Amino acid sequence: MNHSATPCRELPCRELPCRELPHRDASLRVLPPSTERTAKQRWLVLAVVSSSLLLCGIDLTVLHAVVPDMSRELHPSGTQLLWIVDVYSLSLASLLVTCGTLGDRIGRKKMVLGGFALFGAASAAAGFSSSTPQLIASRVVLGIGAAMIMASTVAIIRVVFTDDRERAVAIGVWTAAHSVGATLGPLVGGLVAERWGWGAAFLINVPIALAILVVGTRVIPESRNPRPRQWDLAGVALSVTGLAGVVFALKQGAEHAGVSTAIVLTAVGGAALLHLFVRRQRRLAEPLLDFSLFADRRFSTATVCVIGCFGSYVALLFFLTQWLQQVGGFSPVRAGLALMPLAAANAVGATTAPWVSARWGNRWALTGALGIFATAMALLALVGDTGALAVLVAPLVTAGYGAGIVMTLGADSIMAAADPDRSGEAAAIQETSFELGAGLGVAVLGAVLIAGYRLALPATPGLGAADRNAVEESFSSAETVAGRLDTPAAAQVCDAARTAYDRGFTAVAVCAAVVLVGTAILAATLLRPRSTDSQDR
Repeated sequence: MNHSATPCRELPCRELPCRELPHRDASLRVLPPSTERTAKQRWLVLAVVSSSLLLCGIDLTVLHAVVPDMSRELHPSGTQLLWIVDVYSLSLASLLVTCGTLGDRIGRKKMVLGGFALFGAASAAAGFSSSTPQLIASRVVLGIGAAMIMASTVAIIRVVFTDDRERAVAIGVWTAAHSVGATLGPLVGGLVAERWGWGAAFLINVPIALAILVVGTRVIPESRNPRPRQWDLAGVALSVTGLAGVVFALKQGAEHAGVSTAIVLTAVGGAALLHLFVRRQRRLAEPLLDFSLFADRRFSTATVCVIGCFGSYVALLFFLTQWLQQVGGFSPVRAGLALMPLAAANAVGATTAPWVSARWGNRWALTGALGIFATAMALLALVGDTGALAVLVAPLVTAGYGAGIVMTLGADSIMAAADPDRSGEAAAIQETSFELGAGLGVAVLGAVLIAGYRLALPATPGLGAADRNAVEESFSSAETVAGRLDTPAAAQVCDAARTAYDRGFTAVAVCAAVVLVGTAILAATLLRPRSTDSQDR
């Protein structure tokens, strides 16, 4: 979730529209003006809520570096592995808006602290998981806890920071925390896993969550919206079930390298539920998501750009980490360190995005940055070699820089396309698009990787039917089979699996490049300025 510091009309508030809610509206205040919170208290609140978002960002990617060790212990199938990785972001995206609505109703402090309690408990459950279903369930609960945390923190900032300039700084710090966390996740996971095992990647969340819970109880003020939106339970059920059905069908199709009647029915059923969700939201006076905003081509195009870019970026973080470890033989820590040029370039891109936009305009800056990102993915597909890390640095830096620009300007374009009095709804869609992009990116490109791995797997003569099926299941299963064979046969199996995984990663890079080129064309074609808008050229 990369948002830039924005003025009032672009803040992701979930209260009344901005024209009905001045910054100093008494309905949002917890303390009367005579007891204004001190500067030290305000920044302490910011430290707590920013730490919470940092933790949520780390958990988005912390599993990336520990997947090989975790797979050797739990033996998940290829589809189960994708569920372990992206069910967190999918559950977070599905519940982000509704948790914001609940926080407005019951109190944002209660929502955030409840989220931390759930997040800490789910982290402990994930760290001590002894089976794949248990870990998947724990990741679902982690996503729910993260949604509870993220949904109300920006509203808390609005309550605490009543000065426009201070609030702009606070929003900037808050929004950067999630991106920093997502970037540090693989390195943090690699460091703790190498010393204490893969479960430690989750267990480190427990003391941090407890500390934030204790401090947050004392310093975070309680606030609620005096006129909250209605909570649409039926809408939540439709959206979550529909999204799960579509993603499940996609993963099953990749798992079985084909399409069956059951898979088609699941996909159609999921799509039908999502269609009902959209129709229901259009009829409601107070919808969870206001889909009428998508009637604006600039808004819908910017949202597609954000989903495509952030999905490709998070998927690149995940699959590149696995590629380096499973094909290149990197340790978890070394794989995490190899991603640092990508992360640093992403930060530079986000920082320089306003300058690029001022020079070229949002339309052409977004188009160019998407093209740069696509070019980098194509280079990874053409010249990627885990044995020559220096060769990878240039495309990684290019990818990170282009993605940083797109994430920042895409978020700004979403907010700029919406009318000022609808900034709350626009911001809710903006936040959801980042998390949904992360989940769908891993799901879609993960299905491509599984299919590519199986199609590219060369014949391994001498294996029984059970071992052959295991080798086709996943790279970690192939390693397990190789461990039971004599040296020549084991080497043959490992080489075959590495070759197949390498080609699967190439297919992922090619598909991501195609998606990014498509979004670049959309940006160039549809982000035309309004007649009254001279900013976008």
